[in-house]
Amino acid sequence: MPDAESLRQVAQSRASLSTWVGIVLLFALFGIIVLAIIGPAPRGSSYEETRAKKRLETLKTTRDEATKTLTTYSWIDKNKGTAHIPIDRAMELTVAELAQKKPAPAGPIAAAEAQSPAAPASPAPASPPPAGSPQSSPAQPAASPSARAPASPPPQAPQSSSGSRSPEPAKTP
Repeated sequence: MPDAESLRQVAQSRASLSTWVGIVLLFALFGIIVLAIIGPAPRGSSYEETRAKKRLETLKTTRDEATKTLTTYSWIDKNKGTAHIPIDRAMELTVAELAQKKPAPAGPIAAAEAQSPAAPASPAPASPPPAGSPQSSPAQPAASPSARAPASPPPQAPQSSSGSRSPEPAKTP
């Protein structure tokens, strides 16, 4: 009968052997997973070349469609009678239509009341005018509008709550 010592050694050798086999199987499993992930990934410049070719084809197709749309006649909605015309023809028709229209007069332009106080005043004359001469002459500039402006802004009427009143420009001194 084998003694207990020899049985213990056999059990230990089997345990260490199964441990080593388990470790080798784990490494093999890890290697298979890595190959499964990396394997289908494209390699080299051929992948980039095919992507570039696809982009060029897409760009060419898009440009051809845009050119066709800009240069041909087509129906947008035949039932409604809406058609698409070439851009050159559309520009010709628009220019001809605008040439036939008479320009409408512009609305009134509000004059500037007074310049802001930060604006520089007109230069003062170098010498006082003679006693017998009028206040302003062609050689002397007139007083600036800011010098004639009142010291405080005029009171404004309160706005109605209806909001139908058109806004007036704010008056600054």
